[in-house]
Amino acid sequence: MNPLDYQAPSDLLSTRVIAITGAGDGIGKEAALTFARHGATVILMGRTVAKLEKVYDTIVSEKLAEPAIYPIDFFGATEADYIDMCNRIDEAFGKLDGILFNAALLGDRTPLENYSADTFARVMQVNVNAPFLMAKSLLPLLRKSDGASLVFTGSSVGYKGRAYWGAYAISKAAAENLMQTLADEEDGTSKVRANSINPGGTRTKMRAKAYPAENPADVKAPSVLMPAYLYLMGQDSKHVNGQQIDASGK
Repeated sequence: MNPLDYQAPSDLLSTRVIAITGAGDGIGKEAALTFARHGATVILMGRTVAKLEKVYDTIVSEKLAEPAIYPIDFFGATEADYIDMCNRIDEAFGKLDGILFNAALLGDRTPLENYSADTFARVMQVNVNAPFLMAKSLLPLLRKSDGASLVFTGSSVGYKGRAYWGAYAISKAAAENLMQTLADEEDGTSKVRANSINPGGTRTKMRAKAYPAENPADVKAPSVLMPAYLYLMGQDSKHVNGQQIDASGK
């Protein structure tokens, strides 16, 4: 089955608690709304509270399960902050059924020899270190679920490096390995699984920054990807682990 053709039941994520990083924009925002519309209680994570509040207001206006807002700066957060995150989610919900690791920085589009060391470190911190620390800290809470799903938003340049994509490509390759390592370690020992989705060209602010001359109307909307995200986050994919789902349409 092509995950993009998946038809999710309306109550697919009923009673599920799902955290979404980068929930204020683009794919993360669309996923937060979509998960909520399929019954989930979503935890909206990101740096810009105003953006998260707009997503929160939309969910509440539709009379869906009330979401939670968890402001966090993934660049500055320490391991102690993620341990505190685990404790606070445990106190509020008692479990966690899924995480969508979607927040990411693009960095510079320039040859590596010209790449700023500070920018490189920042991109790696947000795109690799943050998901590692978050997954590590939240695993005990995820294991309280009857079947938790970790979903990483990947990239084509994470499968094969490409000139001038610098830290972004390198970080996305590392994130794919992080997903695979988590999947292999958890397989057969718990009810936690991990997979990734390569969305391909999608109409987001990051895409516009990477391709400023591109006509946004020529690029698919994030909503097109949502069947694949629902599939991996729901229990119909409980047998899928360590997989890279190509939703690029190529």
